[in-house]
Amino acid sequence: MTSNPIKTLRYGRVLEVTLDRPNANAIDLATSRIMGDIFADFRDDPELRVAIITAAGEKFFCPGWDLKAAANGDAVDGDYGIGGFGGLQELPDLNKPVIAAVNGICCGGGLELALSTDIILAADHATFALPEIRSGTVADAASVKLPKRIPYHIAMELLLTGRWFDAEEAARWGIVNHIHPAADLMTEAHKMAELLAAGPPLVYAAIKEIVREAEDMKFQNAMTQITKSQFSTVRALYQSEDQLEGAKAFAEKRDPVWNGR
Repeated sequence: MTSNPIKTLRYGRVLEVTLDRPNANAIDLATSRIMGDIFADFRDDPELRVAIITAAGEKFFCPGWDLKAAANGDAVDGDYGIGGFGGLQELPDLNKPVIAAVNGICCGGGLELALSTDIILAADHATFALPEIRSGTVADAASVKLPKRIPYHIAMELLLTGRWFDAEEAARWGIVNHIHPAADLMTEAHKMAELLAAGPPLVYAAIKEIVREAEDMKFQNAMTQITKSQFSTVRALYQSEDQLEGAKAFAEKRDPVWNGR
């Protein structure tokens, strides 16, 4: 592992996280734990509102699990850290937006990492796959997430064949939000991040908790929990200064100033 496999930069309220493990940006156990700590700190930092996850280089975003590290003793069921594989998949109470800027090959656990974010931007040369089946293993997180997000038969084809698909197909099925020329990818990612950073953080928190918790609820049960403020983020929102600020700004025909409290 490189001495510094993850690089971070703060741009105002935006945190940029760059996976930098030559030659392919694969993730081993130690790197996953570092990523979990970084995203937990992001979650808990009131000054940060949006994160971007990307990778160094132009060829690879991330191929997922580091098979060389596995051959040298990293156990597949080892300690991935507080956020699970890649620091995001199982991180509890992450109620801030995260953007993936996919700058190249994105496969296996790398695609599962991207699927753990809220918005995915891809370079026009990015390619994707879930090739775990070819090595006799299962794309576990993708098997849970993908059939809920895209047409079932397409998800099953990608999972059962492990075939590669390009950014245009990924966008067609709704896996990717937007495609950009590679040279423009990070500029566009920061534009998106700044747009979100200027928005109401308490509303974002409520949206993320509702989406996460309501996934397996019946509609009416979820609505009851929302309207009765039984979600902690909804309760915090409706008791906040920001809620009052939104109403005042609308009445005064001005842009609101969100303070996150």
